[in-house]
Amino acid sequence: MANQTKVSHYIKIKESLDAKMKSGELKLGDRLPAEIELAHQFQVSRETVRAAMKQLELEGKLDVRKGVGRFVKRPLSSIPSSIDRFTSTEEIIRSAGLVEGQLEQYIRTEPCQEEWAQFLKIPLGSPVIVNERTRTANEEPVAHNINIMPLALVEQAFQTKTFTGSLLRFLEVECGIRLTGANTELVVPHHTDPICRKLQVKRDTTVLMMKQIHFDQQHMPVLFSYDYYRNDVFQFWVNRRR
Repeated sequence: MANQTKVSHYIKIKESLDAKMKSGELKLGDRLPAEIELAHQFQVSRETVRAAMKQLELEGKLDVRKGVGRFVKRPLSSIPSSIDRFTSTEEIIRSAGLVEGQLEQYIRTEPCQEEWAQFLKIPLGSPVIVNERTRTANEEPVAHNINIMPLALVEQAFQTKTFTGSLLRFLEVECGIRLTGANTELVVPHHTDPICRKLQVKRDTTVLMMKQIHFDQQHMPVLFSYDYYRNDVFQFWVNRRR
C-alpha cells in the first residue's frame, strides 16, 4: 500500500508540473525549483520528486544540466518517414516542421576501405572523399551521416564550394550527378558504437543505422553511406503487401 501511495504521489507531481508547462506558467527555458523545494511543496520525499523529474526528462521535457539544475524544454515531435521513399535527412526533418541544422562536419580524403570498394565498384585503396556530420532538429542532435564518394567524381566541387544542407542537392547542382535511388540495409548498431554515443542525449536513446548505396540515373553507384538516426525521434515504416 505504501508503494502504491508513493507511485501515486510521483504521478501527481509529474502531472502538476506538466500542466504548468502546457499552460505557460512554466515557460521554455525556465529553471525548475530545487528538489528540496518541490519536496516541501508537495509534502513528499526528495526521492519521489526525483522520480517525477526522471519521467519528465525521459519525455524530453527537461534539460538537465549537471551542477546547474533542470530547465523546461520542448520535446521533439516524432518524425514519420516511409523507408521506401528516397529522400534526404534534411527533407525528412523539415517535413516535420522542425529546423534542420548541423553541429559539426568533417570532410577528408582517404584510401577506399574494403566494404566501400565492394559497394562503389572501385579499386581497394583508391582515393575517396568522406563527409561526416551530425545533424540537428531544433538544435538537438538527431542523426549522424557518414558519406563516402569516389574522389574522381566529386573532388572539384568539394574543393571550390562550401557544402551545407542536402548532399543530394549539392551533388546535383555542383557535380551534375542526380541520385535517383538507393539500396538500403537496416542495422541495429551496438550500443558501444561511438556514433551511437554522439546521439545518446538521453540514457535510453536507441539508434537505427541505414547502410546505403546510392545510384545515379544510369544506375551507377555514386555514394555509399552509414546513416544513423535516433529511434525516439525518427519513425521509419515500409508498406508491405501480399
